[in-house]
Amino acid sequence: MSGLPPCLGITMGDPAGVGPEIIVKAVRRLKPRLDAGDLRLLVIGHRSALRAAQVVLDDHLDFPDFDGSANAPALAMHAASEERSPIRFGHIDPEGGRFAYLAVERAVRLAEAGRIDGIVTAPLNKEALNRAGYKYAGHTDMLADLTGTKSSYMLLAHGDMRVTHVTTHVALEDVPRLLTPERLRRTIDITYQAMLDLGIEKPRIAIAALNPHAGEGGLFGRQDIEVSTPVIAQCRAEGMDIQGPIPGDTVFVKLRARQYDAVVAMYHDQGHIPVKLLGFNIDTATGVWQALSGVNITLGLPVIRTSVDHGTAFDIAGTGVANEDSLIEAIDYALRLAAVKKFRLEH
Repeated sequence: MSGLPPCLGITMGDPAGVGPEIIVKAVRRLKPRLDAGDLRLLVIGHRSALRAAQVVLDDHLDFPDFDGSANAPALAMHAASEERSPIRFGHIDPEGGRFAYLAVERAVRLAEAGRIDGIVTAPLNKEALNRAGYKYAGHTDMLADLTGTKSSYMLLAHGDMRVTHVTTHVALEDVPRLLTPERLRRTIDITYQAMLDLGIEKPRIAIAALNPHAGEGGLFGRQDIEVSTPVIAQCRAEGMDIQGPIPGDTVFVKLRARQYDAVVAMYHDQGHIPVKLLGFNIDTATGVWQALSGVNITLGLPVIRTSVDHGTAFDIAGTGVANEDSLIEAIDYALRLAAVKKFRLEH
């Protein structure tokens, strides 16, 4: 794909959710960049749902069918499958789950073949996915399976706020047991590499403490002393700029002050809450969402994958009010990762 602008596959997610709508809105805002030849977008999903979203938004952009050629237009649409039954916005349906899976499967194969430079995913619905026969907890598990990856990691990003997680979808009571030196070191290494992939030459990474006050000398737990501290010392001895363990109630303030490039959080909510608190903005007078920013980046895959950091929002799907900011931010992050990957391959 040398000489051509980067091409990203945008998977629609569950077509009954806000995916079709935010794709249309994002493409509309990105049209000048598409026309200027800065990027190419291939929307993969449900053709009728995309058209329905265009009707809701009174949009008249042309999404020509993807013909599989290397000279495809800057904007194209690739149907993930034949449509078996109508999609209704806001309704959980196995057909939506089927399309969500097939769109991702197709995007992975295109990425592996070098036809697209990265994958950006709109949200899917786990219930619809499982009712369609695809027994995955979500995109991350699905992508790991499709690419034959044994382990992958979640990086949340909102602007310069970047957070990875030692553990994610596990019970809080299991986190101390899962915090092992090996698991922490793998998370640090992949976070460090991700910062390099984003073009940060000398990454500064902070390790969040598991316990309040980093255990307060062992009064509130010894994991930060006995597990985290030796791993951090080893990383520093190898020349990595790793700090911690730093109490969870201060480490994200320091990240926001740009004292670090990323934080390694110990568990799901520890890392998600600060990023989402900054990225999800509402009008306090009306309670209406004004912006939904933030990106979910999957690390450890052989292909680039970024995603919106919100769900299918079935309650507002098809109403025209869904916000596209997170999708545009995910596209921009994928472009940054693709640019660094291309530079490395060429040099």
